[in-house]
Amino acid sequence: MSTPDQAYGGGARQYATGGQTTTAPSAGYAQAGQQAGVQQAETTARAVRGGPRKVRLTLSRVDPWSVAKIGFLLSVAIGIAFVIMIGVLWTILDGMGVFADIDRTVRTVLGENGGSTFDLMQYVGFGRVLSLATVIGVIDVFLLTALTTLGAFLYNICSALVGGVQLTLTDD
Repeated sequence: MSTPDQAYGGGARQYATGGQTTTAPSAGYAQAGQQAGVQQAETTARAVRGGPRKVRLTLSRVDPWSVAKIGFLLSVAIGIAFVIMIGVLWTILDGMGVFADIDRTVRTVLGENGGSTFDLMQYVGFGRVLSLATVIGVIDVFLLTALTTLGAFLYNICSALVGGVQLTLTDD
């Protein structure tokens, strides 16, 4: 035959505090068992208060306008870095004499007998290369801004279907 505690779901019960699971003493236990359970609960509560907290969040929607603004700023930064990189690279190659060597090789291959002189710097001069890099950087700004905004719309559609991205944040 069962005792009244067992008949109504008595006995040891598990409960979770913070991220830890412990067993609570039932009402039918002796006084010593209750004191041990209280001490264990106090220890668990102290460990939870001192330890890092965990929070689970779901990123279910992204605002396309804020993504467009951030995408625009990042693509402008990438465009500026691209133009500066091209300028530095051209300066290094010119300092090493690469353009002079290529010009001399092309002149040797074509021969200077035809009366037409070939000057490589008319085609790959610093101003012309930097202008082309600037045009490419501006096109890059428009394309990257459009792609990030399109990505935000696609993310919102996909997250409506599958629920979004779940994140677990802790405060270490």
